[in-house]
Amino acid sequence: MSHFPGRRRTTRWRPVGALLAALVLSCAGSASAASPAGYGPTPPHNPYAGPDGTATMHGDTGSSDTTPWAGPGAGTLASSRTALASACPTVLIGSDGYPVALCTPIFGQVPTVHLLDPEDNSSLTTLSLTKGSLLGGVYAYIDHQDRLVVADGSRSLLRVGHHRDSEGDWRLTVDRRLSLASVIPEDDAVTGLAPDWKGRVWFATGGGVVGTADDSTGTVKTLRLPAGERVANSISTAPEGTAVTTTHATYLLDTEDGTPRIVWRTAYDRGSARKPGLLSWGSGSTPTFFGPGTGTEYVTIVDNADSAAHLKVYRTADGSDVCSVPVLRAAGGPGSENSPVGAGRSVFVAGTYGYPYPAVPEGAGTSVPASADFAGGLSRVDVRADGTGCSLVWDNALRSAAVPKLSTADGLLHTVVRDPLIPGTRGTSLLDPFRYVQIDPANGQITRSGKVGVGSLFDTLQMAGTITEDGAFLQGTVTGVLRITAQ
Repeated sequence: MSHFPGRRRTTRWRPVGALLAALVLSCAGSASAASPAGYGPTPPHNPYAGPDGTATMHGDTGSSDTTPWAGPGAGTLASSRTALASACPTVLIGSDGYPVALCTPIFGQVPTVHLLDPEDNSSLTTLSLTKGSLLGGVYAYIDHQDRLVVADGSRSLLRVGHHRDSEGDWRLTVDRRLSLASVIPEDDAVTGLAPDWKGRVWFATGGGVVGTADDSTGTVKTLRLPAGERVANSISTAPEGTAVTTTHATYLLDTEDGTPRIVWRTAYDRGSARKPGLLSWGSGSTPTFFGPGTGTEYVTIVDNADSAAHLKVYRTADGSDVCSVPVLRAAGGPGSENSPVGAGRSVFVAGTYGYPYPAVPEGAGTSVPASADFAGGLSRVDVRADGTGCSLVWDNALRSAAVPKLSTADGLLHTVVRDPLIPGTRGTSLLDPFRYVQIDPANGQITRSGKVGVGSLFDTLQMAGTITEDGAFLQGTVTGVLRITAQ
């Protein structure tokens, strides 16, 4: 189903060497849309993950939400939708160029892996996983051998590979499996996972179990975080350690023998209740590593304070405060379920207050108020050059309906916005129009946009998009995957 005139056919991806070369697009400095390399550096490449920008929902294991690839360029924008009758929050791509989507069907809600054709996004083959919690299996990553690494409802760590048989047909197979059932209670599930720099898989459960798993030896070691603290988002890894944000605090953990150890813990204001448009009572952030030197000097989240949402920036070395800056004030919606975008000294925060999620995870708590109009909002905060604090650069009321991605190649933010059915209002309806937009990070203004669809079939549900090497923007929706290109 096309919503822009025309659609180009994409070419096959270039060799891995071209991927590696394009990663060298970072240097420190002030942000400028005219100088894309000013937005950097990004976190260092994890040798046990796939290509930066496409290996995780948030681009890399540091969760920077950046990509080294440019989005749709000059020409007529075109959009097509692959209908999968599923919500597809995770669309990842390995070094071979084949997109792998992790989706939850509308009927049955059994997590399903789809291997997509890189030419047109059609589903080449599928693999059903064991059903678990609402957020269980949402977060996954592509490893250095192009396998999807995911934890399923059986509390098992899986590496799912895609292979061609002797007749040339594709199939998805579980190439490796490790049970985590001995360390994860039956009523718990893995929420987030990411590799460290030694190849171990770090994981965190909704109930607050953090662990490492070596599926080559079968070794699993864990640490339970304080009682009452839940993990509702994914985790992030950097050479310095693993960042985990619970419903009460942000942690940096490391290990010598595989047993997780707390390096530091910093509490934040979680507010008096869950807010509408958030999926837990606390921060909605997957913690983001960023910084102007190594790309990981800082860790940032957004808190859940009652009257305002604050961007919290901590020093990775010791957890000390760099700043706490109120954000999303122009939109009037004090809340964000999205991971911040971080590159160099700049952080971008998209608001989700009031977003009409069709369901929330079990145990999320009552929303106060029960509902609200979708406020949206987008803010940019820069850490000062001397690291002594932060400044709000701009703040607007743009209503991003997805996690924005910053391209260090074209110097633009890419996302999908949800416009009100009645211009000038803030309510949402089943007939809202959705637009793909490119945003100038220097001032927060939309520089280019195009309609992708109208109505709930196109709801991007605050999910993250992925930019391919040849400039296509792939965006999951509640019913499948959008492919936005230029010709």
